[in-house]
Amino acid sequence: MSETYFEFGTPADRWDRAQLFFEAKEYPAAVRILTGLVEEAPEHRAARLLLARAYYHSAQLGRAERELRTVLAGDPVESYATLMLGRTLERQGRDDEARPYLRMAAAMSGDFAELGPSAAAR
Repeated sequence: MSETYFEFGTPADRWDRAQLFFEAKEYPAAVRILTGLVEEAPEHRAARLLLARAYYHSAQLGRAERELRTVLAGDPVESYATLMLGRTLERQGRDDEARPYLRMAAAMSGDFAELGPSAAAR
C-alpha cells in the first residue's frame, strides 16, 4: 500500500487532520486531504466548504468558485457558501457577478450594513 500521510487513516481522522492544517494556515496540505475526502463523499458539504475556503485562502479562486457553485447547486440556501461565492467573485474583479450573491447573503443574515449605507435602500 502506498498511502501517504495525507491519505492515511479513516475519513474522520483525515477530516480532523485537514481542519488542523487549515487552522495552521497550511492551505495546500488541507487541500490535499480535503480533495480526497470530497472525492470519496461528494455529498459531504462541510468538507467541500472547507476545501473551497482552503482554495480561496491559497488564491485558487477558480477552484474555490467551482466548489462553492457545487455546494449551492445542492443547497441553494447555504448562506455561507453564498457569501463566499460573492467574495470569491469580488476578489477576481467580477463585481457585477458578485453583487447578487452578496446581496442574497446579506438578506439571509439580515446584515445589510455589510454592503454599505445604500444597500438597504436598493
